[in-house]
Amino acid sequence: MLQVQFIRDNKQTVLDGLAKRNFVDAEEILNQVLNADETRRSTQVLLDNVLAESNKLSKEIGNLFKSGEKQKANLLKEKTSQLKEQSKELTDVLNTVSDELQELLYQIPNVPHASVKKGKNEEDNEEVYKEGIIPDLGEHALPHWELAKKYDIIDFDLGAKITGAGFPVYKGKGARLQRALINYFLDKNTAAGYKEVQVPHLVNEASGFGTGQLPDKEGQMYHVGVDDLYLIPTAEVPVTNMFRGDLLQEGELPISVTGYTPCFRREAGSYGAHVRGLNRLHQFDKVEIVRIEHPDNSYQALNGMVEHIKEILRELKLPYRILRLCGGDTGFTSALTFDFELFSTAQDRWLEISSASNFETFQANRLKLRFKNKEGKTQLVHTLNGSSLALPRVLAGILENYQTAEGIRIPEVLVPYCGFNMID
Repeated sequence: MLQVQFIRDNKQTVLDGLAKRNFVDAEEILNQVLNADETRRSTQVLLDNVLAESNKLSKEIGNLFKSGEKQKANLLKEKTSQLKEQSKELTDVLNTVSDELQELLYQIPNVPHASVKKGKNEEDNEEVYKEGIIPDLGEHALPHWELAKKYDIIDFDLGAKITGAGFPVYKGKGARLQRALINYFLDKNTAAGYKEVQVPHLVNEASGFGTGQLPDKEGQMYHVGVDDLYLIPTAEVPVTNMFRGDLLQEGELPISVTGYTPCFRREAGSYGAHVRGLNRLHQFDKVEIVRIEHPDNSYQALNGMVEHIKEILRELKLPYRILRLCGGDTGFTSALTFDFELFSTAQDRWLEISSASNFETFQANRLKLRFKNKEGKTQLVHTLNGSSLALPRVLAGILENYQTAEGIRIPEVLVPYCGFNMID
């Protein structure tokens, strides 16, 4: 959530940034924010004056009663009654306008970083890096869903029987490969200095608002209505909310955390060939990295996250590329996002497998997550997160890119985790 003071001091910058996102009626909503804030501040001043006058009269009344001047005291009590009624009315106005201001701010996405280009959708994203060799598998290469059936390692029909489409069952060596990837990713992250945590898979509404899934993405989240809880769409939500409301000391920064969780997404409206097999699921596994950073260091940290993810993909020896998302494709809460895409040889297309994002103060403002600097001043931190990695499409890429006539080879770095080197 943007800070009102930032909007007031940098209105044109905000407008220019929102234009990159093709945000409709930006100037109108910013004017509504500033007008609502002006009303809130002027109402607060009036309320403070009324309360101060009421407190002053209360002391005078006490002194008059002590001195026996009951008539004067009773006259002042009538005035304090009027002030109390006035303060109640002003408090109601203040609460109403504060709620209106909050709702307006919830509608405004983050301002993109200066490096983000204007664009409408994924077709306007910029490729900034590419690495790896795309194998020549010949005309008999199979897509991963056919390989999964051939080697009996993932059963999509069984998952549909148990739950529904988008909930696969991993079997035998498929389940062991899935577990191997999770452990490998976690080991890589902890070796890089990330502290491993295990977090709940359901969150309350405050957590959803804290990281920006609510009210923007409630249609994509599974809601447990009886308990008013949400199944997590990513570990980013519970991990980042571990620090909600905290006041950190500057010396505690940076904070680096990693966690594995299943993720749950309704993916409403998703259909067609592009969502077949592991390409898009309602439940999938992901290992996440989250960083809480000093504002001066957050973009250096983002670059470090990108390099870390690149190292993992190098070790897996998978062909990939990195995209800098344009304004129209950048997520609501993000200032800058890099997407990693893996080349699916059998499908002959790129599949998103990770993203690394800097939210700057956008999430921290919602979370009320601050730090006290060396001068004793309180500031909002910067929050970042990245997938390292989301498993379904990485697994799909391994199955497709490592297939041979004899079976599916296991990437060398995963063999110690799997206990086998071939699916046959």
